Amino acid sequence: MKLISETKAFDGRQQRFEHTSKSLDCSMRFFVFLPSQAENKAQRFPVLYWLSGLTCTDENFSQKAGAQRMASELGIALVIPDTSPRGDDVADDDDYDLGQGAGFYLNATQQPWKPHYQMYDYIVDELPALVEAELPLTDRRAIAGHSMGGHGALVIGLRNPERYTSISAFSPICNPISCPWGEKAFSAYLGADRQTWEEYDATVLLSRATERQPILISQGENDEFLEQQLKPNALETAAEAATYPLKVQHHAGYDHSYYFIATFIEQHLRFHADYLLKP
Repeated sequence: MKLISETKAFDGRQQRFEHTSKSLDCSMRFFVFLPSQAENKAQRFPVLYWLSGLTCTDENFSQKAGAQRMASELGIALVIPDTSPRGDDVADDDDYDLGQGAGFYLNATQQPWKPHYQMYDYIVDELPALVEAELPLTDRRAIAGHSMGGHGALVIGLRNPERYTSISAFSPICNPISCPWGEKAFSAYLGADRQTWEEYDATVLLSRATERQPILISQGENDEFLEQQLKPNALETAAEAATYPLKVQHHAGYDHSYYFIATFIEQHLRFHADYLLKP
C-alpha cells in the first residue's frame, strides 16, 4: 500500500492508496476516509465499503457524494475501490458498459477477461484483508453501491451474510440476467451458460436466501434507466414471495445522478450505523 494523496475533510482524513493486486494482476487505486477520531491511535473503526457504477473510478463517490461529513460524525470509515482492473495490459472494450470501468464485481471465466477481471474476489477477500491489516479498521463491515455498484453490493452482501452487517444501494441493477447491461456483460465475462449468471443476480439470490440481512434501496422515479436496466420491481416481487424484509424507497423526481446520492447518503449512512455500531 502506497499513500499517493491525503486531504483533510470534516476533521477526518481522505487518503488515496495504490497497490499491486494479486487477484486482478494489475495496479489498483482506492480511497479510504478515516473519521476525525482517527487521531486517537488506539481506536479502530467499522467500515462501509462503497461500490461505484459504470464508467466510474474510485474518485466519483469520494468527490461527489458528500459522505465524509456524516461518516466522520458517526465514526464510520469508508473504503472506496475502483470499478474494474486498469492498465495497458488489461483487456478493454470500446463500449462504456464492458471492460475497464465496467467490472460488474464478478469473477470472469472467459477470455480475454479471466486473467484480470476477478473483482468479486478483490472486493470480498483481497481489499478487506489489506486495509484491515494496514489501517485502524475492524472486520465489522457493511456494503453499499450505486447502479452497477448497487448490483455488486447486493450480490456480495447476499452471498456473504457472515461478512456484512447490512446492505444498501442507490438505483441498483436488480435483475441483470434480464436486462441489456447484464446480458451483455455476463455473456462476455461468464459465457453462454445462463445458469452460472444466477450467482451474480440479486433477484435470484434474494429468492434463495436463508438469512435475513437488513437491506435498504433508494430508487429515483425519474431514473432514465429504471424500466429497461434496473428492474427494482423484480427484486421487490422476489422479496414478497420469500417474505424477505426488503426496504425499497421510491423517490419522486429524482434521477440516476450523484445529486440523488448526495441527497440521501446521510440516510444510508445512518441505516448502516444502526448495525455497524451495535455492541
